Amino acid sequence: MRIERNNAHVIVLGNEKGGSGKSTTAIHLAVQLLYEGHRVATIDCDSRQQTFTTYVRNRREWSRAHGVSVPHPIHFHLPRAQDDSVADSNRREFDMFRQAVVDVERDVDFLVIDTPGFDTHLTRIAHSLADTLITPLNDSLIDLDVVARIDPERATVVELSHYTRLVQRARRERLSIDGRTIDWVLVRNRMSTLNSRNARLIQLGLDAVSGRVGCRIADGIGERVVFRSLFPIGMTVFDPLDEEVLGGAPSMSHVSARLEYRHLIEALNLPSSPQMSATESLGYDAALNGTA
Repeated sequence: MRIERNNAHVIVLGNEKGGSGKSTTAIHLAVQLLYEGHRVATIDCDSRQQTFTTYVRNRREWSRAHGVSVPHPIHFHLPRAQDDSVADSNRREFDMFRQAVVDVERDVDFLVIDTPGFDTHLTRIAHSLADTLITPLNDSLIDLDVVARIDPERATVVELSHYTRLVQRARRERLSIDGRTIDWVLVRNRMSTLNSRNARLIQLGLDAVSGRVGCRIADGIGERVVFRSLFPIGMTVFDPLDEEVLGGAPSMSHVSARLEYRHLIEALNLPSSPQMSATESLGYDAALNGTA
């Protein structure tokens, strides 16, 4: 089964490790695109943690309670299907995902999808749908292991990870469906300011991975307390930095984080106007047959 294509550009946040900043990056991307005048929808595929959904809900409740005017994406949360068989659960989750895409794709420019920190049926489907795939990585060898095992002496790739192989499969599927590839961007978060041996090894390791699998590398966001204060009220560093919105005086951390996110968005090379469609590239027959 296929659905008529439209032109939403799909951004997927993926990483098989929690705590890397996927949901925080997802909401910041969505809000900045809204401020740029784009129409944006968001989907939370993580039925267990629901961090993205909680962030969006906090934003709506805080702004409504305090009379604050800020933009909101069209948001969907996909609950976990619990049928008698895995095949039935996968099919029902796929149907919910497909319906969410169909409901918004005619009306939005960008669709931002957050995935769980573990391999699921929806994770694979979402990855095969991506135009831009963002994998945030904390700047450590532990997190680098999510994409590849690196030789600590020579900084060479010893073995690709399960997640990287998942992305490679998604890329092959996408290429076979519409002749396009997925722009995969590894984003270094919580980077150290010290020029340590560990930092150099991580950079060399990422360069090796990039050369091996054809992904790009971008600098991400530092470790900042400001994000802990923004989450409960659903605000982002792109919202107006005043006490009425934030519930307190902004700090230099807000400004620095805003600059970092702007640099990241520039590095993503997102289209100024949407160029591709989501639903056709999804490959429904393959997904329903369990090949996604």
